[in-house]
Amino acid sequence: MKAIVHDRYGGPEVLRLTDRTMPVPGPEEVVVRVVAAGVDAGVVHLLEGRPFPVRMALPLRGPRVLGTDVAGVVHAVGERVTEFRPGDEVFGVCPAGGDGSFAEYARTTASKLALKPRRLSFHHAAAIPVSATTALQAVRDAAAVRAGQRVLVLGTAGGVGHFAVQIADAAGARVTGACSTAKMAVVRDLGAETVIDYTAEDPLHRGPFDVIIDTGGHRSLRSLRRALAPRGTLVLVGSEPEGAPLGGMGRSMLAGALNPFSRQRLVMLASAVDRDALTDLSALAEAGKLAPTVTATLPLDRTAEAIRRLGRGHGTGKTVIAVEE
Repeated sequence: MKAIVHDRYGGPEVLRLTDRTMPVPGPEEVVVRVVAAGVDAGVVHLLEGRPFPVRMALPLRGPRVLGTDVAGVVHAVGERVTEFRPGDEVFGVCPAGGDGSFAEYARTTASKLALKPRRLSFHHAAAIPVSATTALQAVRDAAAVRAGQRVLVLGTAGGVGHFAVQIADAAGARVTGACSTAKMAVVRDLGAETVIDYTAEDPLHRGPFDVIIDTGGHRSLRSLRRALAPRGTLVLVGSEPEGAPLGGMGRSMLAGALNPFSRQRLVMLASAVDRDALTDLSALAEAGKLAPTVTATLPLDRTAEAIRRLGRGHGTGKTVIAVEE
């Protein structure tokens, strides 16, 4: 089978298309014939080996198939798998450092898959798992967003941000989105009540907000907390500061250290995809309350280009790899 691999850390230039042996499922695993695979920031971190703890947690030993988000058709199942059978249309994630989704076939554990929403194509379903789960856990679980609350989403047009707007809107919140001028129309269509062009106005000046969800900004904790209600909640999802040894982890770790001493809730989000989250997201999609914005679909042999499009959080919506046309 064809697959995209890398055997050293670096940028998209280290990726290569090669032939690999077909994966075989373990007792609790599923092999998926990949139709589409989403691209997310975690793929870039794994490719580049940054921040440095990534290299320790997931060391690169020989060629590794890249890719996490997956949507496709079940090809084979392990002997203990009862939830799926060959031919089922599924979506979910492949384990980081394993048989990734940028390939014609991928292997993952059954607990990381769910049936694909019937309302969505494979290409749109592939855009959901990592980014939308992160948004769901930020909005629903970490912030416990309620109807009528004022919610500010920073990085609204990005992969996680555009899902966070939709999930907060579905909860009945009054959502304010912050984005650049060119992305304002997209954000309005997502359901934001107010859209602020951050190149012309500081969105934090519109506070206080009951909830702030920062999906990739580099604002200081002090400035974010000033825009937050006295008992509001700040959820830090990600940040990509250039040159920082720990990437965005430094700011999140500081928030975690300060939280016990603050009336405000300062949450360092650590999200994980499981079947429960995928099932909840599928229900939102089937109800018409969650729709991925896919701005680019590229074939497997142009995966490097797809990752370049993602860059460091400057893209709009999601980019998807079309393994099958």
